[in-house]
Amino acid sequence: MPRDATDTRKRLITEAERLFAEQGIYQARSQDIIAAAGQRNASALTYHFGSRRGVIDAILQKHGDPLDQERAAVWADFDNDQTPSLIQALILPLARCLATSSGRCYLRILVQLSAEFGHWDTAPANVPANLNAILRLLRDQTPAQDRAQRGERVLGMIQLMTASLAERARQIEKGEPLDLTDDMYTANLVDMLVAIICSPARVAQL
Repeated sequence: MPRDATDTRKRLITEAERLFAEQGIYQARSQDIIAAAGQRNASALTYHFGSRRGVIDAILQKHGDPLDQERAAVWADFDNDQTPSLIQALILPLARCLATSSGRCYLRILVQLSAEFGHWDTAPANVPANLNAILRLLRDQTPAQDRAQRGERVLGMIQLMTASLAERARQIEKGEPLDLTDDMYTANLVDMLVAIICSPARVAQL
């Protein structure tokens, strides 16, 4: 891809990231993204990404690949597959996204894709390798006997994790006061997610 096309693509991703986070991935207008990126071609998004979904996928890949590498490094540092270590391997890289505007935008975009979270196990090719491996281990560590129940535990954990991080990202972007320091927030979130995975399973009453 020529250099000018690469630069244009990067500008479009940057502006799409910002507007998707602020306005919504389906509410933000393509023409606003194109204008913010300094482009005159009304078909710039289609030309570079094929579709709106193509832009979203480019944003996910921009952040997702480095995050999965960092996830692997954190996991290796713990050198065990205990639930708290696995949860921290999930959380710590994502929590570091809160330090940058681009990272905060990513977290606010990610939570908007919650309808897709349940497919992490049925479409593993779409999930980064280390993330998928950690989620599978966590599923197997839940005390629930039924596979569907174990899957629900993992899904609930993902939903809480992404919703919490997205809300903190929003608060930071808006300059709202934060009740917890970064370290306290991260530790508390880890504790909550460990509880979802490890809490005793109840026997359903008919």
